[in-house]
Amino acid sequence: MPRKLAAVSLAALLAAAGAFAWTFTAAPLPVPQQAGPALPPAPAQRVQVAVAETGSMESNALFAYRGGSLEKRLFGMDVFVIRHPQGSVLFEAGFGSHLSEHFKTVPLLMRSVSKVHPAELLTEQLAAARIAPADLKGIFLTHSHWDHVGALPDLPGVPVYVNRAERDFIEHGGEATTLARSFGVDRFQLYEFEGPAYAGFPASHDVFGDGSLVLVPAGGHTPGAVIAFLRTADRDYALIGDLAWQKEGVEIPAEKPWMSRNMVDADPETLRGVLVQLHQLQAANPNLVIVPSHDRRVTSQMPRLAAQAAP
Repeated sequence: MPRKLAAVSLAALLAAAGAFAWTFTAAPLPVPQQAGPALPPAPAQRVQVAVAETGSMESNALFAYRGGSLEKRLFGMDVFVIRHPQGSVLFEAGFGSHLSEHFKTVPLLMRSVSKVHPAELLTEQLAAARIAPADLKGIFLTHSHWDHVGALPDLPGVPVYVNRAERDFIEHGGEATTLARSFGVDRFQLYEFEGPAYAGFPASHDVFGDGSLVLVPAGGHTPGAVIAFLRTADRDYALIGDLAWQKEGVEIPAEKPWMSRNMVDADPETLRGVLVQLHQLQAANPNLVIVPSHDRRVTSQMPRLAAQAAP
């Protein structure tokens, strides 16, 4: 009997291991035949965008999307500096001066498969580019996870904008928003999706009122996750935060493996639909660059935040 029980236990263990391994295998999301919508006509006013690298995290493609390999990937922690005649805004807040302390708020499993590396502080990069915190109109977030809010304590007094669903998530999101909540819920100011449908999404918020920077709701990763559409002189960009960690999530399209999405995605079913929608949108708009916040292969092709000589 003990030998039979051991055999049964081993078989169950092997079956469980096989089922777990299967969750990492390729499983492209089904894409309907109809084409995605075209972006609205380019506005007269355009924005300029530049990337500030605040750090990176080492991990593997295996954990980023279903079908990924053990290939090492550098997950960038990047901030997007957006300039407009009305003023400059930041999108994301990346890593800050308290990275080692902030990293302790990350789930243990994620810490065990990742290694973080700081870069030059965002405040120092802004200073070198002659952008004073007082000159910033605000900071917008695609969502409020720890690696997107790290520099907020380094920029006191700069307004931080989220939508109502995301602020509720900050207040009641438990471990997922421990760090953001520690800055005080009142730090996060609200904007509404008072604008019309945009690029196939049901509503929008036009930051400058001229179509050059438009936010749309795209829940799934977090309840109030958003996409930011930037219209520049050369290209159109869609900043998608962590809807996909790497560009394959949209290009295939493919969701994160079960282990990863179980740790970070609030509503995987909704997110699957958003990934398919982004896949169709990219196919229909060749000039559109879809930018996952952490895919350094994509962000490294964007303009860099450059130091400016003293006047």
